[in-house]
Amino acid sequence: MTLEQLEEYLKNNCLGRRNAVKSVVLEKNFRVSGNELRRRVNQLRKKEEPIGSSPEGYFYAATAGEVYGTIRQLRAMADGLNAAIHGLENSLDGFGEEVEDEAEDMERAGAAEKGGRPRRKPFPQLGRR
Repeated sequence: MTLEQLEEYLKNNCLGRRNAVKSVVLEKNFRVSGNELRRRVNQLRKKEEPIGSSPEGYFYAATAGEVYGTIRQLRAMADGLNAAIHGLENSLDGFGEEVEDEAEDMERAGAAEKGGRPRRKPFPQLGRR
């Protein structure tokens, strides 16, 4: 499935929230995993295509209100992820200095796999005590 195929399908068959189609239907029709479908939807949104989503499924937004509804949903998800990240960062205070060493090792290993150099330390707040 190409991005263009997904976009055209949604535009021609799923215009507006009332015509939303469940992820499992798209996955079956396009023979892709749920992860791959979400990745493609994300790519279309980055290309400024108004791909909406709701509990009813994915759709090509027909109104600004439908786009705003999806934006609200995505912001709520982002807020939840940020809260989880914050909780995990705060949990690091219970670990010793070895966390910095492990984080640096993991960072170097990730950079080596990508053929680049390590980025800055991922946990700059660890030095505080």
